[in-house]
Amino acid sequence: MKKKIKLPIYNNEVKIVLNALNEFRNIIIQQGKYPEPIDELILKLNKIY
Repeated sequence: MKKKIKLPIYNNEVKIVLNALNEFRNIIIQQGKYPEPIDELILKLNKIY
């Protein structure tokens, strides 16, 4: 089994990732696809932040 490594994510990095995911979500919605997996990830990151 591979060894898992946890990296610390700082608040400013979480903000950058959340902004990128939100932009990606908007693109997915414009394409007519379902954004639920992205929504779930955004919610998980919001719990960290």
